[in-house]
Amino acid sequence: MSHLPSSFDEMIAADGSIREAYTGYREWYDGQDQAVLRRKGKEAEGFFRKTGITFNVYGDDAGEERLIPFDMIPRIITAREWRKLSKGIEQRVRALNAFLHDIYHRQEIVRAGRLPQRLIAENAAFLPQMVGMVPPGGVYTHIVGIDLVRTGPDEFMVLEDNARTPSGVSYMLENRETMMAMFPELFSKVPVRPVQDYPRRLAKSLAACAPSCAGESPVVAVLTPGIYNSAYFEHSFLADQMGAELVEGSDLRVIDGRVAMRTTRGYTPIDVIYRRVDDEYLDPLTFNPESALGVPGIMDVYRAGRITIANAPGTGIADDKAIYSFMPEIVEFYTGEKPLLANVPTWRCSEPDSLAYVLDNLAELVVKEVHGSGGYGMLIGPTSSKKEIADFALKLRAKPDNYIAQPTLALSTVPIFTKAGLAPRHVDLRPFVLVSPQGIDITPGGLTRVALKKGSLVVNSSQGGGTKDSWVLED
Repeated sequence: MSHLPSSFDEMIAADGSIREAYTGYREWYDGQDQAVLRRKGKEAEGFFRKTGITFNVYGDDAGEERLIPFDMIPRIITAREWRKLSKGIEQRVRALNAFLHDIYHRQEIVRAGRLPQRLIAENAAFLPQMVGMVPPGGVYTHIVGIDLVRTGPDEFMVLEDNARTPSGVSYMLENRETMMAMFPELFSKVPVRPVQDYPRRLAKSLAACAPSCAGESPVVAVLTPGIYNSAYFEHSFLADQMGAELVEGSDLRVIDGRVAMRTTRGYTPIDVIYRRVDDEYLDPLTFNPESALGVPGIMDVYRAGRITIANAPGTGIADDKAIYSFMPEIVEFYTGEKPLLANVPTWRCSEPDSLAYVLDNLAELVVKEVHGSGGYGMLIGPTSSKKEIADFALKLRAKPDNYIAQPTLALSTVPIFTKAGLAPRHVDLRPFVLVSPQGIDITPGGLTRVALKKGSLVVNSSQGGGTKDSWVLED
């Protein structure tokens, strides 16, 4: 096995001193009784169990619900670092929206020779039904999650874009609530920007995207596939926190050219659907005729501009990892600016030269499926056996278009709480971004996912990762 590159430690500088972001927290931590902290760690687990913060693992034979491990040492970012990061996130999200509008209209980026036509034409996530359609308010991606990794003092890179249905915001909110319940005094000592108002901001942002037929106070509903979905906790949590209705496809029908939901007083029209159902299942009359999760005829109402669907159907193409590899060109094409946030260097295996390079260097690289997510279907070369690498090479040769490859990054580390005290573990960060005609709103912080196994680079909860509270400090 190869060696992983060395990492930037977010708390401790090379000379052993504590970095600026962590000075206030570390001072507090050093004054705490370790036995009390250990007890608090157990309390947090009980709190999560009580609240029901679990997720299902697909393909798990038992199909059981698991608790996402929570680590009580926060991940801390200074106000200055966050300002810089926010500018880059905002630029990227603006570009993603412009790109989605363009590919469903004139495809100027293809005409200009900056993006190959086949990446759109042959992409399963591209919906011909959206061609020529402008969503209410012109917004395609109402809620975006940009996955970032840190590789140095001022270096953040985008690992992937989540423009379809980014999940995990309920963990961000619960992590903060847990920390405030366990260590109230800590928040009076260290000035941390709040995230608790996210549901209110989400409701406001969605209402601002309502179609013109909506009245003074638009009706917003969250569409869930139901209780067996792995993110059902989040769907019900957000609906509850926003004061919105939680609905399933069977609660909705099209009446007089509007989508209406069943209530105790008959059917009430709704204006905005925050949907957590995939495109394919949204409308059995337009997409998969077998779907029982969607609403027959909703796409006709949508095309007539009488309902807002967030995020818009067809936005999933922006999550494609082959499209991701063109994001530097996409940002420059639509904003006229150089990208403020770098992409991870990416080899497109569909290109013969890149494929040859990747096959020669599999032991050093991370290879991912173009449509993959959740850490499945990927190879991490440096931590894989010779046999795993050989098997993966066969898959790669058989379907090169299906993969991209990236160098193994030195993800930064932050401390976690262990029996032996603080120990560094690798993390990533998913900030949540709200988009409406009124502008772009980035929640300070986001979801920090942490690889709890020593040396592991996989932070996904389905692969044994956990989460921690993300703090952005006030100025």
